[in-house]
Amino acid sequence: MDSARQPETPHHRGESAPKLRALIVDDEPLARRGLEIRLQRYPDVEIVGQYGDGASAITGLREHHADLMFLDVQMPGMDGFATLRAIPAREMPLVVFVTAYDHYAIRAFEASATDYLLKPVEETRLEQALARVRIARAQREASGHCAQLLGLLGELSGRPPLDLDEALKPDALEQLRREEKLAVRDGGRTVRVDLRSIRWIDAAGDYMCIHTDGDTPNGNTLILRATMREMEKQLDPQRFPRIHRSTIINARRVVELRPHTNGESYLRLDCGQELKLSRSYRDKLAVLL
Repeated sequence: MDSARQPETPHHRGESAPKLRALIVDDEPLARRGLEIRLQRYPDVEIVGQYGDGASAITGLREHHADLMFLDVQMPGMDGFATLRAIPAREMPLVVFVTAYDHYAIRAFEASATDYLLKPVEETRLEQALARVRIARAQREASGHCAQLLGLLGELSGRPPLDLDEALKPDALEQLRREEKLAVRDGGRTVRVDLRSIRWIDAAGDYMCIHTDGDTPNGNTLILRATMREMEKQLDPQRFPRIHRSTIINARRVVELRPHTNGESYLRLDCGQELKLSRSYRDKLAVLL
C-alpha cells in the first residue's frame, strides 16, 4: 500500500481517537500471552477479551463490542473461517489473521483481510498491521469489511466471492476443502497448485515435498516448511489419503495395488512411482480400491 496515498486519520493528526477494543482468539495460551505483551506498548489498543476457541470469541464479541479481532486461522473445533461465518455482518470487527503456517493462502490474506501476522509475531509486522487497522477503521463500514472477508472465503475456494447466504451454509467449509487449488509457500512466493497435478506428498524432516506433474519426466517438487498434520487438515482425506506416517497420495493417481507378505502393500501411481501402504493405514484401502 502506498503510504503517500493513505487517508489521514485522527491517529496520524495526533488527535484523540477512541481506543481499539481488541479480542485475541487463539487456542494456544502462550501465543495469546505473547501477543498481549506486544500490544501493551500501543496506548490506543485495549484488550477487552482473550479466548481459546471460536464459539467463546463470538460470545465475547457480542459482550464487549470489540472493534478488532486477532484471529488464529487453525483452531480445534470451530476454526478461524468458521468463526467469521458465524458473526453477523452488522457485528463484524476488523480482523487480523494470525497463523503459524506461511503457506496458508498468504496471497488471499493480503488481498482480502485487513492484515495477517505470522507466528512468532514480529514487532515491526505488528506495528504495520495496526497502522492498517487504524486506516481501515477510519474509512470502513461493517458491510464493506464483511464483503472483504466473504471475498477471502471465495478466494480460498478458487471461486468468485461468496455472498453471505453461501458463506453461511453448513457445508461451506467442506466446499472449501474440496477446492481445486492448494496454496503453498515456495521460498519467497506463494504458488497455487492444481490438486489434480499432485502425485504424492511426503515428509523430509521439518519440510514437506509436494510432487506434481511438470515439464520434466520426474515432474516438479515444491518444498515447504510444514507437518503432515497441517497438510491433512487442508486436503480432502477421500481424495488425498495418508498411507504412511510420512506419505499422502492423490488417490486418483493410483493404478495398481500389490500386497506384500508382511501385511503391507505397495501402490503404483500413473507416473510409475511406487509407494508403501503401511499396516497402520490399511483402513485407507476402501478409498483406494
